[in-house]
Amino acid sequence: MSTQPTLAFIGAGNMARAIMGGLISNGYPAANIWATGTQLDKMADLKQQGLHTTTDNNAAVAAADIVILAVKPQILKTVAQSMAAVVQQHQPLIVSVAAGILCHSLEQWLGGNIALVRCMPNTPSLVQQGASGLYANPQVSATQRQQTEQVMQATGLALWVDKEPLLDAVTAVSGSGPAYYFLIMESMIAAGEKLGLSREAAQQLTIQTALGAADMARQSDVEPAELRRRVCSPNGTTEQAIKTFIAQGLPEIIDNGMQACSNRAQAMAEELGK
Repeated sequence: MSTQPTLAFIGAGNMARAIMGGLISNGYPAANIWATGTQLDKMADLKQQGLHTTTDNNAAVAAADIVILAVKPQILKTVAQSMAAVVQQHQPLIVSVAAGILCHSLEQWLGGNIALVRCMPNTPSLVQQGASGLYANPQVSATQRQQTEQVMQATGLALWVDKEPLLDAVTAVSGSGPAYYFLIMESMIAAGEKLGLSREAAQQLTIQTALGAADMARQSDVEPAELRRRVCSPNGTTEQAIKTFIAQGLPEIIDNGMQACSNRAQAMAEELGK
């Protein structure tokens, strides 16, 4: 008999599947995972892997030590309220990966007095290169924190923040961050084409350069700013590009965009938490 906690994923969309896939690939027993959805035929592949699948959220919650809420934020209130009685009876740890729903809203919808972790993952979790921010309410035990880390580390990095509003900053940095890099890649590919490269060559060079730069930054013992300085030879080609980016306000543009992202996260919490 496995000593691993039983997990119930309420919702089996892309993010839930990313987490489940990461867990299974890391040796987590499929028999300890439940997945729910509105149509069983769409979860046939999960059942073939040995997971329990059901359309009954309450049945999954009743079987679980940890319940991962992975439905769209717009329907989370309805889903949570329909589960409240079973949650109160069995008292599982609740982990929400729904963007923009604050702890106090979830606690209210689920009947109060629950152990709750909010998680802000990102889309590279789909390839087990994700970055997730985690916040735990006071009812979460040390053991439950460790269990949550185990679940989320199956898709990449998992970091705790000690104040819930900091999840808005996590959203601005890593939650929405992949899209920033994709935009930079788009721009570099287009510029490479304009300079005479084929689109295929520009795209391959851009993606490999992004991968290499990220690996260098991760493995280095110095900050990215120092790595940048080391690439910029005086009066060299790279320095000219960097000077142009700075002169035309790239750092300020990034700062403004991330502030707008954080502001929108706060606004969504107010809109969706009613």
